[in-house]
Amino acid sequence: MANRFMTSGDPAPRGDLRTEMRLLGSVPTLTDAPAATLKAMLSSGYVVKVRPQWAMLTEQTTPDRAYVLLEGMVDVRREGVDLGPCRPGEILGELGIVRRRLRSATVVTSEAVTVLHLSREAFENLHDEDPYFRHLVGEAVLRKTA
Repeated sequence: MANRFMTSGDPAPRGDLRTEMRLLGSVPTLTDAPAATLKAMLSSGYVVKVRPQWAMLTEQTTPDRAYVLLEGMVDVRREGVDLGPCRPGEILGELGIVRRRLRSATVVTSEAVTVLHLSREAFENLHDEDPYFRHLVGEAVLRKTA
């Protein structure tokens, strides 16, 4: 995988598909995912590295993207209160997209992380078209709202 870091500019260049498929398939929530789902996720988004102490998502902002955490850990905060860490396999930013509302929390990298970056459109297309991805998102929403 190329050493690419997330920026606010153009999309990151594509990395090696086989390497990214192995990485995505090794994430705890995706070990049983069909290969077609993994391929659809990779073709819809970009695997990128995010530097430490970076606010990937900010509370009360428009839900314009979501992430699947592949490597590393992030911290989740609401109104400045630490809600705890998220580990690889967690979907981040899905709640605002699914519920069509502003973001409910801020997500900050506690170390360098690797994520699958999905635009809102890509996320919604995957959610509409892939039953396995839709199930993963549903489980994530339930965990966060229970």
